[in-house]
Amino acid sequence: MTSQDNIPPTRAERKQAKRLKRFDNPWMNPKLLWGAGLLLGIIALGIFGRLVWNLDLVFTGSSPLKLPPLGFENLRRQPGVLDHPLGTDGGGRDLLALIIIGAPNTLFVGLLASLIGMSIGIFLGFSAGFLGGRIDDVIRVGADVMITIPPLLILVVFQSAFGDVTLTMMALLIAGFVWQSPTRLIRAQVLSMKQSGYVQMAQLSGASTGHIMFREMMPNLVPYLFGSFIASVTTSIVTAVGLEVLGLGPQRIPTLGRTIYEAINAGALIQNLWWWWGIPTLLLAVIFIGLLLINLGLDEVSNPRLRKLS
Repeated sequence: MTSQDNIPPTRAERKQAKRLKRFDNPWMNPKLLWGAGLLLGIIALGIFGRLVWNLDLVFTGSSPLKLPPLGFENLRRQPGVLDHPLGTDGGGRDLLALIIIGAPNTLFVGLLASLIGMSIGIFLGFSAGFLGGRIDDVIRVGADVMITIPPLLILVVFQSAFGDVTLTMMALLIAGFVWQSPTRLIRAQVLSMKQSGYVQMAQLSGASTGHIMFREMMPNLVPYLFGSFIASVTTSIVTAVGLEVLGLGPQRIPTLGRTIYEAINAGALIQNLWWWWGIPTLLLAVIFIGLLLINLGLDEVSNPRLRKLS
């Protein structure tokens, strides 16, 4: 031991050590932070965009038709382009205003559907895994049956029967098809944890079922729940956009899928109006990349071996 080892750390050294320890936290994973940043950027676009941009341009349709984005047209021939930096669609609607409303709406449907689906999955998965017996048989068979039913076909039939739907109705419809995977995952994890020593000790000590489920088991399931939730959000958004591109989503509410449907329906692909369908497609890609990065980050957070390799 050298004489320097006995010197107490200075205040600056303690602060630096504290900062390094903070960044050593697995939840400060770069992939997780980048993914969350992309999704928060979409949410911020919806919140702050409406404060600085006139959203009435979505509904009035009084702007020049098929105006290209700023930088893609001669400003002398297109004087209105400065008022519409992302251009306009075939109905004279401002694309920036459409994006400010539509992108958060698409994310909202995915998050709400997944939240409802996860809640159902957590309840049914815990019930099946912890209680077992006939309850387990009913839930397991029900989940297996629902997985074999093609969700898009059922949603198309439902939408055709009820016509126009709201974003909340659409999220509820999709939630009916995203609860099976979390149910099966949680059931399998609970069945495994029931055999562990700390759960058996809690049972022998007379702990209540609620205490064992939510105080003993739930903390160990958090990484799996987050991962399953992100996967459900991706599935929900893909399903919602698929329905909207088929013309079966909300008819009067702007969403990314609805904008792409209108562009395709108006022949934007063959008229080289790339911005009409390209900009919403790009935002969808940003959302999916954000979800993928969060999923990869969560994998590393829950798996120490992956953390060491990253």
